[in-house]
Amino acid sequence: MAWLNALALLVRIAFDLYFWLIIARVLLSWIPHHPRNVVIRFIYDVTEPYLSFFRRFIPPIGMLDLSPIVALFVLQLLKAFCLRLLAF
Repeated sequence: MAWLNALALLVRIAFDLYFWLIIARVLLSWIPHHPRNVVIRFIYDVTEPYLSFFRRFIPPIGMLDLSPIVALFVLQLLKAFCLRLLAF
C-alpha cells in the first residue's frame, strides 16, 4: 500500500506542476518576453497541446482567450478523478 500512496503523491505533484505551468503561460501572455528563451519555450511547448484542444471548442471573445480557464477546470477534475481511482 505504500507504493500506492507514493503513486498518488506523484500524480498529485504532476497535476499541480502542470496547473502552474498553465498559469505561467497565461501570465506570460500578458507581458512582453523573448520567445526563444529556453524556459519560456519549454512552458509553451508543454502546455500548447493541451490548451489547443480547448481552443478548438472555445473561440476567443474579442482579445480574451477563455480556453485556459476551462482547461484548468478540466485539469482539476481529472486530478480528482485520478486520485479517487488510486484511493480504491
